[in-house]
Amino acid sequence: MKLQTFMRGRSAKSSRGFTLLELMIATTILIALSTMAVPLARLTIQREKERLLRADLWQMRDAIDRYKDAADRNLFQTKVDSQNYPPDLETLVKGVDVQGKKLRFLRQIPTDPMTGTTEWGMRSMQDDPDSDSWGGQSVFDVFTKSQGTGLDGTKYKDW
Repeated sequence: MKLQTFMRGRSAKSSRGFTLLELMIATTILIALSTMAVPLARLTIQREKERLLRADLWQMRDAIDRYKDAADRNLFQTKVDSQNYPPDLETLVKGVDVQGKKLRFLRQIPTDPMTGTTEWGMRSMQDDPDSDSWGGQSVFDVFTKSQGTGLDGTKYKDW
């Protein structure tokens, strides 16, 4: 009989809630797990931004190459000193007239995932390969204006 009374009293006591010790242990475990998750989340976000940067650079460089290829086939006229490269990135979006039809090379200028803007660094054929300034003649290459360093240790602007 005493055992039943003890068990009844024990179950009534334990159903009231958690003890302070149990709450402290649970909080400590949650803090430990969250401190491990934050660096992993930051790494995942940076890796995704780098993937987007590579994809955006590839997309724009491919559009520049397709523009040059079309100009080399004399589908439209370009400036004499441009060597058949586009005058700017906006031309790739607006397109050029080819026999009464618009030939576009990009839907839009992508947003740089590192800087959050649509402003990209550009180089022309006349520019020095390491130059950060654009001569303005034509767009031979594009790069990010971010000064950051990638997970592989290289500068983003060198990609």
